[in-house]
Amino acid sequence: MSDIAPVPVLAVVGRPNVGKSTLVNRILGRREAVVEDIPGVTRDRVSYDAEWNGRAFTVVDTGGWDPDARGLAERIAAQAEIAVTLADATLFVVDATVGITDADEEVVKILRRSGKPVVLAANKVDDERAEAEAYGLWNLGLGEPFAVSALHGRGSGDLLDAVLAVLPEPPPVTDKEYGGPRRIAIVGRPNVGKSSLLNKLAGEERVVVDNVAGTTVDPVDELVELGGRTWRFVDTAGIRKRVKEASGHEYYAWLRTSTAIERSEVCVLVLDGQESIAEQDLRILQAVRESGRALVIAFNKWDLVDEERRYYLDREIERDLVQVQWAPRINITARTGWHIDRLVPALDKALEGWETRVSTGALNAFLGRLVAEHPHPVRSGKQPKILFGTQPATAPPTFVLFTSGKLDAGYERFIERRLREEFGFVGTPIVINVKPREKRKR
Repeated sequence: MSDIAPVPVLAVVGRPNVGKSTLVNRILGRREAVVEDIPGVTRDRVSYDAEWNGRAFTVVDTGGWDPDARGLAERIAAQAEIAVTLADATLFVVDATVGITDADEEVVKILRRSGKPVVLAANKVDDERAEAEAYGLWNLGLGEPFAVSALHGRGSGDLLDAVLAVLPEPPPVTDKEYGGPRRIAIVGRPNVGKSSLLNKLAGEERVVVDNVAGTTVDPVDELVELGGRTWRFVDTAGIRKRVKEASGHEYYAWLRTSTAIERSEVCVLVLDGQESIAEQDLRILQAVRESGRALVIAFNKWDLVDEERRYYLDREIERDLVQVQWAPRINITARTGWHIDRLVPALDKALEGWETRVSTGALNAFLGRLVAEHPHPVRSGKQPKILFGTQPATAPPTFVLFTSGKLDAGYERFIERRLREEFGFVGTPIVINVKPREKRKR
C-alpha cells in the first residue's frame, strides 16, 4: 500500500432544497452529509469516500455556502465553477417537481463550458406524475435525466451506474518504485507564502507541466523536479476572481483545501513565522490529521523573525502544536529560497513514517513489555489488559488492539507515544482502534 491511486472525484451541484445532501447520504449508504440545505448551514467536511460496484470514488458535496453571498444565482454559479475545477465529473441535481429555473439554466451553461461529463439527477420523483415531469428535463440538453427519490432510494442504483460510466477508472495501485510521483498539498491560510513557495520550487516560472483533471478552467496539479525526483503538487491556489467576488469565497477556499488534502499523500502546512498561530491554522491541521495524511510544517518568512518573536513562537509551538509534535518542522524563506532544500528530506521522512509497517511479532513483543512495565490503571475494580495487537494498514499506520476491556483515552495516548519512541512514525498520524472482548453469555 505504498502508493495509493488517486480516486476519481464527483461533485454534487444544485440549488438549495433540491435534496443534494440527502442524495449524497444515499450514495454513501450512510448519514454523513448535513441535510439542512439552507444558506448558512456551513460544514467542515465536504468530501466523502464512496464506493459502488467495487469502485471507489470521492463525493464532494458543494452545499452549505456562505449566507452573505450576493444572490442565489451568484452562489450557484460560484458553486458550479468550483465543482468543475475540482471534479472529474459533476452530478447535477434538479428538483423534478419544480422543473428548470433560471438558476439551473446558468449552471447548465457553466457545466457545458467545462466540457466535463455531467450526470443529471431529477430528484423527488416519488410517483408516476413526477416521473412524467422529470422527462421534461431532457430540454436542458444534458442528456437523459435519471429519475430518483433520494429520500426513498428509488432509482439510485441506475444513477450510480451512470456515474461510474463517466468517471475515469482509477489507475492501478502500484509500488512506489513503479508508481507515479508522490502527491504533495501545500496548505495554509491566505498570504502565508504558499504560492511563493511553489513558484520557488518550480523555478520561478509557474508552468503547468501536467494537468490531471483535463480541464482548461484552472491548473490543477503541477509536476516539479526536486532533489533529482519528480513530485506532484496538488493545487490549493486561490479561486479565480469571479468566484472571489461572492463573499462566500472563504467557504470555497476551504472546499479547495479539504479536497487537496484528501487527494494528497503528504501536506505541507505553511505558517507565517511572524504571526501567531491562528485558529484557521489549527483547523487545517485538524483536517490533515483526520484525513490521515502525512504532515510537514514549514515556518515561512524566517528572515523577518527576530529573537523576541522566536521566544514567543517556541511557546506557541508548545501550546498549539502539541497534538502534532511528530511532524517535521522546517524554517524557510520562500521569497529568497533560503533553506527550501530542507523540504525534500522532511517530505521523505514523513512519507517513510506514513508507510512504516511493524510486524505482528515485533508489535506484540513491544506491547508485552509495555504492559509489564506500565499496566493499565485499575478502574472500578477492573484492570483491562491488552491481549493481542496487529497493524492491518499503513498510510496512515493503523493498529488494532484486542483487549479484555475498554482502555482509558489517556492510556491510548501513552501507547501512541511509546509506539513513536520505539518505531519512529515521524510525520504521520497513528490510528489506534481498540476492540474489547465481548463478555461471554452464560
